[in-house]
Amino acid sequence: MSAPPHAFDLLTESDKSRTIGKAAGHLSDLDTRPQEYLCAARLEGGPEELLLTARRVYLGKTTEVARSLPDKQIRMIGAWCFLDHYGPEDVSGSAGMQVWAHPHTGLQTVTWLLDGEIEHRDSLGSQAMVRPGELHIMTAGHGIVHSEISQPDKPPMLHGVQLWVALPDAMRDHNPAFESYTELPDLNRPGVRGKVLIGEVDGARSPALGYSPLCGADLSLDAGTDVVLALEEGFEYGIAVVAGAVVVESTVVGVDQLLYLGVNRRHVRLRSQQGGRVIMLGGQPFAEDIVMWWNFIGRSHQEIVDFRSAWEGRDPRFPPIVSRSEKVMEAPPMPTVTLKPRPRRSLPE
Repeated sequence: MSAPPHAFDLLTESDKSRTIGKAAGHLSDLDTRPQEYLCAARLEGGPEELLLTARRVYLGKTTEVARSLPDKQIRMIGAWCFLDHYGPEDVSGSAGMQVWAHPHTGLQTVTWLLDGEIEHRDSLGSQAMVRPGELHIMTAGHGIVHSEISQPDKPPMLHGVQLWVALPDAMRDHNPAFESYTELPDLNRPGVRGKVLIGEVDGARSPALGYSPLCGADLSLDAGTDVVLALEEGFEYGIAVVAGAVVVESTVVGVDQLLYLGVNRRHVRLRSQQGGRVIMLGGQPFAEDIVMWWNFIGRSHQEIVDFRSAWEGRDPRFPPIVSRSEKVMEAPPMPTVTLKPRPRRSLPE
């Protein structure tokens, strides 16, 4: 049976041209003073090994996360523009994840739990229990509101990753959607096993729909085994470690570190002396300038201002999950300067 097409493959040729040729779920960003991230297209480059260490950020007052993307040096990997790793955390004596209703535009949230359980609800009426091994993708499009809440009968441990994917201009104003995938392909090779979340990795292809060329996988490495995985030469890649320590090419990568590998690679070598677990991200370099601030992705300062005003005014663009009296996250104040494009890649200071 042939592999299911990605949504990118279903675009018209004109939309593909618009998507590639223009210059070619997240929980929430609850920072009360969020940085602006304006990502300008960058297509040049080659193989490299740039080690990034995640910064610690609180989601509200309940959950601390390690945020690897965006980073000051590397703001995107393909269309992947946001990566949080949270846990493993014992939540048996706490409320666990408590992220109340908040808005998104112009992106997809990709939620992947390694341990535990969270309830997802959104303004489409979706209600789903997020569990390990089940992929949940929420497409914000024109606008959506959602929450991620640990329930009273939650499992004792919580561990997972939350990612955002920037939608290309051809798709970012479409209607919102929510999909769950309970049957994902296994990637089993000598020394490594895991799941392909989206796209294709070393011959295993996920049925999850994406709107630009990208891939993602959750991989566990056997102790003391060398692993070589095939890569798409036109993609840029990053390897984020969520357990153990892993040698990626020639660099030792620890928990909450991400190794950026650049483009023009045909394979990647992995080794973990004691065993480790990684999230692999890859994609064709995203050839559009984006403005990312708080939970919004747009293309200009004024768009972000308009998104924030629509949320603060409870515009129909952002319907309630349950009712207008529900508990919500308020948007922080806008920056005092105009948001202007910066490169997707910056040199270290």
